Amino acid sequence: MTSSTKTLLVKVPAVTAFFWIIKILATTVGETFADFLNEKLGFGLSGTSLVMGTALVAALIVQFAVKRYIPVVYWLAIVLISVAGTLITDNLTDGLGVALWISSVVFAALLAITFAIWFRGARTLAMKSIVTKKREAFYWLAILFTFALGTATGDWLAEAVGLGYGVSALVYGGAIAVVALLWKRGLVGEITAFWIAYILTRPLGASIGDLLSQSHKSGGLGLGPTNTSYIFLAAILGAVIYLSVSKKDRLKA
Repeated sequence: MTSSTKTLLVKVPAVTAFFWIIKILATTVGETFADFLNEKLGFGLSGTSLVMGTALVAALIVQFAVKRYIPVVYWLAIVLISVAGTLITDNLTDGLGVALWISSVVFAALLAITFAIWFRGARTLAMKSIVTKKREAFYWLAILFTFALGTATGDWLAEAVGLGYGVSALVYGGAIAVVALLWKRGLVGEITAFWIAYILTRPLGASIGDLLSQSHKSGGLGLGPTNTSYIFLAAILGAVIYLSVSKKDRLKA
C-alpha cells in the first residue's frame, strides 16, 4: 500500500458514539434546514435545491482534495448531503407528484446497486477500506442514497401511513436497537449492522426533526424549522470542535 493510499484511511472518522450522535443531529438538520430555506426564507423548492446543491458540490470538492480526515470538512459535507437527500425526495414528491413508497423503492434499488458495484470492486463495504478515490466516490454516493431513502421512508411512515412523527421515531429507534442487539449477539456482521443502522438513522432524524419543528396541528411540538435548525446546528458545531481538539475519532493508518 502506497503512502498516498494510506492517507485516505484517515479521511473518514472512526465509528464511535460521537459518530452516531452527530449523524443523527445532521439528519435532523437535513429535514429542518431544508424547510427553513424553502419556507421561512422564501427560496422555494427550486431555489433551495440550487443553493444547497452548489454548496454540497463545493464541500465535496474540498473533502476529496484534503489528504486526511478533517472533522469540520467531513461533517459539513454530511450536513449538506443530508439536506440534499431531503430535497431530492421533496422535489420528487412535491414537484413531480411521485408517491413516497415509489421513491422509497427506487432509492432502495439505487442504494443496493451502489453497494453491489462497490463490493464487486473492493470485496468489502467497510469504512476502513476506503483507500482509493474510487471507493471514496462510492462511499459518498451511497450516503446520498441513504439520506434520500431515509427521507422518503420516514415521510411515508409518518404521513402517508399516518403513524405520526413521534411513533415513527420510536419505530426507527427500536429498529436500530434490534440491529445493535443482533450485532452484539453475532447474528449480524459488523459491516451489515453499520449500514443498516446508517440507513435507519436518517428516517429517525427526519422524524425527530419533524416532531420538533412541525406545528401542534400537524402533530409536532411547534418549535419551527428555524429554532430546531439553530439548536441542532449549534450541537453539531460544538461536537465537531470537541473532536477537532480531542482527536477522539481519528482512524489509525
